[in-house]
Amino acid sequence: MTNGSHPFRAAVEAGDHEAIAALLAENVVFTSPVAFKPYEGKPLTAAILRAVFRVFEDFRYVREFGDGADHALVFRATVAGKEITGCDFLHTDADGLIDDFMVMVRPLSAAKALSEAMAAEFDQVRREVAGV
Repeated sequence: MTNGSHPFRAAVEAGDHEAIAALLAENVVFTSPVAFKPYEGKPLTAAILRAVFRVFEDFRYVREFGDGADHALVFRATVAGKEITGCDFLHTDADGLIDDFMVMVRPLSAAKALSEAMAAEFDQVRREVAGV
């Protein structure tokens, strides 16, 4: 972890799912790179992020940009054997909690692999949100 890095980055790099969830605002809006409609709310966003941990291999942040409430965390990973590069765009509210979380990824072949991998995880995501 570098000095001045966003607390979300530190939580992800530590693999600390509880710390990740604690950084999300109750009304967080998560915009996925592979879904048309954004997802709303902390329980669903936290479950999606746990699923991402399950599908990404060799995940690492490689760059970070930030100014005030807005941060961009560039990452690299592998999904189903495909190299993926992406960016987490975070906005924090007045309490320092993430209220807007948008992810973009490239190339298209890796985005398709991510879409398929996440689709396979979504029954588990729904069970986690339902508390089952």
